[in-house]
Amino acid sequence: MKILFLDESGDHDLAKIDPQYPIFILGGIIVEQAYAEGELTCQLNAFKRALFGTENIILHTADITRNRNGFERLQDTAFRQRFYRELNELMATLDYAVVACAIHKSAHLARYGVAALDPYMLSLDILVERFCFEIGAVSKGGKIVAEQRDPTLDRALRLAWLNLKLQGTRYLQGKVIADRIHDIELRPKKQNIAGLQLADLVLSPIGRHVLGKEAREDWQVVQRKLRRGRTGQVEGFGLVILPK
Repeated sequence: MKILFLDESGDHDLAKIDPQYPIFILGGIIVEQAYAEGELTCQLNAFKRALFGTENIILHTADITRNRNGFERLQDTAFRQRFYRELNELMATLDYAVVACAIHKSAHLARYGVAALDPYMLSLDILVERFCFEIGAVSKGGKIVAEQRDPTLDRALRLAWLNLKLQGTRYLQGKVIADRIHDIELRPKKQNIAGLQLADLVLSPIGRHVLGKEAREDWQVVQRKLRRGRTGQVEGFGLVILPK
């Protein structure tokens, strides 16, 4: 079974748009379940033990950037450089495919006005389609694992998932989605799930790329992991940027 580990970057609110980060990204990694629970978890835990002496630390971009919740040592320049070097090496060697949908919120709102779809729900439709294409004609061949947020947002996600199974998307019938994807699981961050942490780590480089910022080594790693079409194209397969 394949798993799509989902995470988000930015705020999906269209009423208030942060000029410093005016985009919303929903994305993550597609990986085989046995690999996620085996090799991926083992490698990530080994990385944590080597650098922090414990597996009980959760790799979260916001905490890493702000040197908090166990990442205080990153204030030391030499240790920070080692951390990013070894993290990039690890992310380059692991076996997964990245898929993401990025939405420029102001342009989305300008194009569609009051009819503009919620960026989270629009992105979810697109990623569910790509995941179904990746699964292929395999009944119950995949599941989605997303991080728990607050009860209101979690309820909205479950309703959106139910709607997808009933109504489908532009390119897939609901019965196909319901057949191929077993379910959506919402898991708390404290469970220390390797796949969710890797999903978190791939989004920040994508965000910087979409905003046109200078590329770092982590973007080079993520770019090579993006899901691709038969001829190697990324656009529309591993990375969808809206509006087009």
